Formats: sequence, structure tokens, C-alpha cells
Amino acid sequence: MSSHTTNNNTLSLSTFACAWCGLTVSAHAADGAARNHCPSCLHSRHVLDHVEGGPSDCEGRMSPIAIAVLRTGDWMLIHRCVRCDELTSNAVCTDDNQLILMRMAVRPLAQPPFPLEAFGTL
Repeated sequence: MSSHTTNNNTLSLSTFACAWCGLTVSAHAADGAARNHCPSCLHSRHVLDHVEGGPSDCEGRMSPIAIAVLRTGDWMLIHRCVRCDELTSNAVCTDDNQLILMRMAVRPLAQPPFPLEAFGTL
């Protein structure tokens, strides 16, 4: 991550390069919330150890694999590290790619683990 700060500390801008598509991404979403994933392709980098706590030495690419919805109705983005298989969850940001989010949300309905024809006999 690179960080740029003015002398009077009124502006702090942190950015990172997406591990998948290379986009330069602000570490803050449009609404000011902290961001750790690319708003375009939703990939991230494994920099935090969510099991042990603290920084991770893995540095693997975190691939978005699913959406989880909390009781509050907030959506969480589920990532899996392509290097060590650790799973993480992160809040969806307001400016995340809505098409990719919806594709992940409906995938279980579009590709169920059983034949849909079974519902025809109910």
C-alpha cells in the first residue's frame, strides 16, 4: 500500500494495486468506509491472518467466492485465498461491481446441487 498525506494531516489517501486486474484502488469506498478489495473485480490480497490475528505472510490472492447476508441485511463478500485456502469475510462496499455481486448471490439458485425437475412432482 502506498500512502500520501499532506503536511497538515487534513487529507490521507491510501491506494493499492489490485492483485487480479491491476486497477489502482482507493483504500476507502465512495461512502468513506474502509476497503480491502477491488471494487471492479472484487479480488483482494491475503495480508491479514484472520485465524491468528495480525499480519499474514501469505500475500496470496483472495478470490471472491460467495455472498453472505447478515441478520442485519448487510452483505458480506466471502474470499478464499488461492495460496493457503483461508476464508475471510468483508463488508460489501457501496461502489462494488453490482453485476459480479448479483452473479455470486444467485449462483446457488442457478446451479443447485440437485435436479430442478424434482420440484415438478411436489
